[in-house]
Amino acid sequence: MDIMAASTIRKIIHVDMDAFYASVEQRDNPALRGKPLVVGGAAARGVVAAASYEARKFGVHSAMPSVTAARKCLDLIFVKPRFDVYRAVSQQIREIFAEYTPLIEPLSLDEAYLDVTENLKGMPIATEIALEIRAKIKAVTGLNASAGISYNKFLAKMASDLNKPNGQAVITPKNGQAFVEQLAVKKFHGVGPATAEKMHRLGIETGADLKAQSLQFLTQHFGKAGPYFYGIARGIDNRQVRPDRIRKSIGAEDTFMQDIETLDVANSELRPLAKKVWSYCEAKGFSGKTVTVKVKYSDFTQATRSKTTALPFSSCNDILDAATDLLATVYPFKRSVRLLGVTLSSLTSREPDMDGQAQPQLDFSR
Repeated sequence: MDIMAASTIRKIIHVDMDAFYASVEQRDNPALRGKPLVVGGAAARGVVAAASYEARKFGVHSAMPSVTAARKCLDLIFVKPRFDVYRAVSQQIREIFAEYTPLIEPLSLDEAYLDVTENLKGMPIATEIALEIRAKIKAVTGLNASAGISYNKFLAKMASDLNKPNGQAVITPKNGQAFVEQLAVKKFHGVGPATAEKMHRLGIETGADLKAQSLQFLTQHFGKAGPYFYGIARGIDNRQVRPDRIRKSIGAEDTFMQDIETLDVANSELRPLAKKVWSYCEAKGFSGKTVTVKVKYSDFTQATRSKTTALPFSSCNDILDAATDLLATVYPFKRSVRLLGVTLSSLTSREPDMDGQAQPQLDFSR
């Protein structure tokens, strides 16, 4: 496959805000600037949502238990998250993106892909567009952004990490394959810890090792991800920037201050989770056909149970009833429960039944 064979080489920018939540807090509170802080709860069950660069020097990072973060940095400052503020800033940033292209694919509040092959400013050089966007973000929000520029999404994402914070990098069609070949597979976007470990067991340590494998071999060992790995090992990623990217699931979870032992207490904790999921559905006009319950035990092992129905769920109570029945299938709990989660997937637009009647109750018998 020849990446240069395409009639038009795409110009993709991946913009990634630097330590977004933590940077917003430091922007809004001068007393926090230059200090190690994390956004998240300081309680024993808290988890780090974001860490400032000052905190990262101590090995603190997102998704780390708060107690571990506090041990690594004795002067660590904990700040409660303000998601309404983060969403408002994210909207400002997306409005800046829209000045350059309608082809914007948000990945989260703090990062997005932009296709600027044909852009609203008529600018021919993507690196200059990225510089302008980053400068405008700084002027409007006071925050720093990093950017990666390349001819596909995978390499643009990889490039945005190269000169963080407050920098940018470009990977051209000429050097894309060489860049991938020297990279450790554990650093590949889309290769998580479990997949990286599996690759290591198969003798795949670098992009060059991955490139040496046949499509048949990769499909045999990695299923549907095989063709994707085959392509990115060669610097090829044909995924389009999709401004209408459909959300795959809506979920909510909670880690408890004290472990849960009984089914009654666990069931009571499902209600606010189902309510959060359904509130989002109502706001966005979604529903879904699959409910999944996640149970994480005190030893951090977990279990999930799912049920798919013919018709989308029509109310919060329907989701709650389904989740309650699913939770009952893992009771008695093998250990005390530290976290519960409820997710709705197989999403679809929510429309009333043609006859206006409520959907029937679901049968969870096995």
